Amino acid sequence: MITAFARRAAIAVPAVLAAGALLAGCSTSTAPSSPSASGGAPVTGTVTLVTHDSFHLPDDVLAAFTKQTGLKVDTVEFGDAGTLATKLSLTAGSPPGDVSFGVDNTFASRTLQAGVFQAYASPAAANGASTFGLPGEKRLTAVDYGDVCLNIDTRYFSEKKLPEPRSYDDLVDPKYRGLTVVEDPSTASPGLAFLLGTIATDPNGWQNWWRRLAANDVSVTSDWNTAYSSEFSGSSGKGPRPIVVSYASSPAAEVGKDGSAPATKALLDTCFRQVEYAGVLRGAKNVAGAQKFIDFLLSRQAQAAMPDSMYVYPVTRGVQLPSAWAKYAPVPDKPASLTPQQIADGRDGWLRAWRQALGR
Repeated sequence: MITAFARRAAIAVPAVLAAGALLAGCSTSTAPSSPSASGGAPVTGTVTLVTHDSFHLPDDVLAAFTKQTGLKVDTVEFGDAGTLATKLSLTAGSPPGDVSFGVDNTFASRTLQAGVFQAYASPAAANGASTFGLPGEKRLTAVDYGDVCLNIDTRYFSEKKLPEPRSYDDLVDPKYRGLTVVEDPSTASPGLAFLLGTIATDPNGWQNWWRRLAANDVSVTSDWNTAYSSEFSGSSGKGPRPIVVSYASSPAAEVGKDGSAPATKALLDTCFRQVEYAGVLRGAKNVAGAQKFIDFLLSRQAQAAMPDSMYVYPVTRGVQLPSAWAKYAPVPDKPASLTPQQIADGRDGWLRAWRQALGR
C-alpha cells in the first residue's frame, strides 16, 4: 500500500521533547549548484527544509529547484504532522532549519501561537494557493490539500446484496453493525480529522452519534495502517470490515496494474478537509532561500508531482491531476471544515468527550 498514507497516520505528540534530538535524521541532497534563474554569478549555499516524513518530492523536481536557484536542499524530517508542529513550537526563534512544510490546519494554531513562523507572502500564492490560506494570516502559505473520508469496499456490498452506505447516519444503522473501522483521534491524524468532520457536521449531536456507533460495534485502531491495511476488506490485507476512515485519494491507489477500476470508493459526503502549509521559520539563517523554496513549492512542476508522490491535491490553478485521480479520486464538493482556532479551542475537550462516548 502507498507509504505516504501510512506515514501520515500516527500523530502521537509527546508533551516534552528533548531539544537536543531535533537534528536527528538530517539528510542532504547532492545536486550541484548552478547559475540562478535570473542570470549572473552562480548562487551557492543551502536551504534547510524542516518537514514530516511524508514529504517525498521526486529527486528530479528538487534538482530543478537547485538548477533554478543554485541552492541545495537539506531536509530534516520529524515524523508526522503533529510531532512536526510540537518540535517546531519548542524551537521557535531558534529553528533547526530555514523553512518548514507540513503543518496542517489541525495544528496550525499551535505553531502560530508559539511564534514559529515569520511573515512572507509568496507572489505565487495568487494563482490559487491564497484561496486555501488562513484569513488574515501572512505567516503560512497553503501548498496542498487532502480530504479524510469514509472509504468502502464496493465488492463486499455487491456480493452481500447490501446497499452501500452513503452518510454518517448509515453507519449507525443496525444493518451495518460490525462493518466499520476508524482510527483513534488521539493517536492518528485521519482519526482526528474524521472526528472533526462529525463535529463540524453536527455540532450538537456528534457525541450521541459516536455513542450509537460504539453500540453498532465499531472497531477503533491506533493508526491508519492497521485500519486500512489489516482491518479493511478492500485493501491488500483483505480484513473483515468493508468501511474504513481513509482519504478521498485512496481509491486512486487501488487501481490495478492493468488500469482496472478499484473496488473501493470514497463517500464524498463524509469528508473533512486538511490543508498543508509552508512557512519561513522565525530565526532562519537563509530567509531568502526559504522564500524561494516556498515559491517553488507552488510552481507547476512541484505541484504536478504532489499527487503521485505525496497523495495530496495541488493548490495552484491549472495543474492537471493524474488520469486515475480525475476518474477515481474526485475532489469533494462540500467537505466539512473548522477554523484552526476552533480546533485549538476545542481539541482537548472534544477528545475527552469522544473517549466518554466510546466508554474509554
